[in-house]
Amino acid sequence: MLEVYIDGASKGDPGPSGAGIFIKDGQSVKEYSIPLGSLSNHEAEFLALYHALQICMPNKEAIISIRTDSQLVANAVEKQFVKNKNYEPLLKHCLEALSAFPLCFVKWIPSKENGNADRLAKQAILLSERGDYHDR
Repeated sequence: MLEVYIDGASKGDPGPSGAGIFIKDGQSVKEYSIPLGSLSNHEAEFLALYHALQICMPNKEAIISIRTDSQLVANAVEKQFVKNKNYEPLLKHCLEALSAFPLCFVKWIPSKENGNADRLAKQAILLSERGDYHDR
């Protein structure tokens, strides 16, 4: 089973943003800091999920447990609905990506359990501030 911890962060609303992705596969660990440019925090959270799914695509037959401290993202994925219309396209992209995985679920966790992904998201903000950001 892949344990995937994700976090999106923004310095401002909107502001320089980044995604942090921490993946545990048995004893192996992979870390990703993805700068995202200027976004809101919620947009960064959705993009963290989307990028994590893209990274996990070669392992799509594995059981994948994605953990996020964003209640908005976890609830939106579970209900396949988001109130704020601005986030609908992001949710749609995430749901399309999720549909490629037969055994993948998204679970909310408290922030205190998401320290590695948070650290990586903050590193990505620094890259974003420098103008080095990933295509969305």
